[in-house]
Amino acid sequence: MSKITVFGKGNMGQAIGNNFEASNNEVNYIDVGDAVENIGDIVVLAVPYPVALDIAKKNSQLFAGKIVIDITNPLDFETWDGLVVPSDSSAAAQIQKELADSKVVKGFNTTFAGTLVAKVIGGSHPTTVQLASDFDDAKNEIKESLKDSGLKVIDSGKLKRARELEAFGFLQMTLAANETISWTGGFGVFD
Repeated sequence: MSKITVFGKGNMGQAIGNNFEASNNEVNYIDVGDAVENIGDIVVLAVPYPVALDIAKKNSQLFAGKIVIDITNPLDFETWDGLVVPSDSSAAAQIQKELADSKVVKGFNTTFAGTLVAKVIGGSHPTTVQLASDFDDAKNEIKESLKDSGLKVIDSGKLKRARELEAFGFLQMTLAANETISWTGGFGVFD
């Protein structure tokens, strides 16, 4: 059993926390602005990218030795026409720079809250959480902590793959925002 701390009490934070709880993990939530204490071994940043980056900067010592899951898709929310991180980087890479003593993992950014709750995409295909990190042990711990959640969890490679996952998440969000797909739809990974 792991202790999970979720920053953010929105739809994604609750859906992710519920999946960890379904696997018998202890989950606590911290809302933006709350005192940061009782941090778990796994920290989930379920807030917009600028807020996640700020949390990382302010808590680098507190997060030392922890697994930090970045779920963000760093969209330019004013235009919905691009990502706000350098083209050769990712939100997860920027957060890892701030958290040199933590193990940053990109994850949950290619799923919607509705698919995390339903455990299926489009009503029939398993919801798949993709994890990218330079720390295989961190990815394995997350997989183990979600093993009874009903989600499919796969290793998508090193942290440099976060750039592609974020672009993928961006595309999925713009399709849903334009009502091309529903917020309970999305892309699946099939084997």
